[in-house]
Amino acid sequence: MSFILRTKMFLIMTALFAIVYALVSVAGWYLGLGNFAFYAIFATVLMFVQYMLGPKIVNWSMKVKYVSKIEEPKLHQMIEELARKAKIPKPRIGISETQMPNAFAFGRWMKDSRVCVTRGILSALNEDELRAVLGHEISHLKNRDVLTITIISVIPMIAWHMAWSFMWSGGGRENRGNAIAIGLAAFGIYILTNLLVLYASRVREYYADRGSVALGSKPSHLASALFKLVYGAAKTPKSELKKMEGMKAFFASDPSRAGRELNELKSIDTDLSGDIDENELQAVRVKKVAIKGTDKMMELLSTHPNMLKRIKALSQMT
Repeated sequence: MSFILRTKMFLIMTALFAIVYALVSVAGWYLGLGNFAFYAIFATVLMFVQYMLGPKIVNWSMKVKYVSKIEEPKLHQMIEELARKAKIPKPRIGISETQMPNAFAFGRWMKDSRVCVTRGILSALNEDELRAVLGHEISHLKNRDVLTITIISVIPMIAWHMAWSFMWSGGGRENRGNAIAIGLAAFGIYILTNLLVLYASRVREYYADRGSVALGSKPSHLASALFKLVYGAAKTPKSELKKMEGMKAFFASDPSRAGRELNELKSIDTDLSGDIDENELQAVRVKKVAIKGTDKMMELLSTHPNMLKRIKALSQMT
């Protein structure tokens, strides 16, 4: 991980836990620590249940079928090699029978980790591109990204429950004004911490891209793969995309933004070959990336970075 990415993640974690400290102080002053502990315990229990049930929900939502080495020898070989390089246990390997090209990784802990690909990605990418995407997913597992995001997600959850309770709680008239003020402040903190969690998720995507390159893939291979994932998602029927809306945070790219991102990325594929080669990626390196205001806003509310910015970051690794 680069120094800048490490610094960003450190600052995010510091800000989130500073906010938690502020919540504890205010709630402790107004309610007593015992009452605040209820919100913290309740949110932690919800997080734990979500974390434990998460893999089953992903399996069910994406209709994942786990495959053996006999069924998918090349896929197993790639993932086994990448896991060995990353120095993590080989994850379970699954295929989701959807034609939208993408991949995702999840699991409760390292020995429970899984890497899954869609049927569409196996036909959309060449071997080098597929290896680059799998390296990205293996890096998510190595960095324990699912656990990290799950843990910090408890903070906005606490703020939400506090906001709801304070704004709609009873109490004497003399205390009602204070309760509403604290509730509104907690709601503002809920929005802020949600944005910070989304930002942390976007930073983790940059981490995973760097991890894929560190595991031996060329930046141009990952850039080309991401370009094809965007193209594939843009051509996928909206009815199919809606079925996977709840799972998009797990994917290597955000399919819900594919249509807009494809328009931005077309200018990179100068030879109209349908992929991004090393020369095209080098051209991106010296090119100024301009993102529209609406796209900046969409990125702010997304778990994934803007794809043009992501490919620009990959160009800096060449």
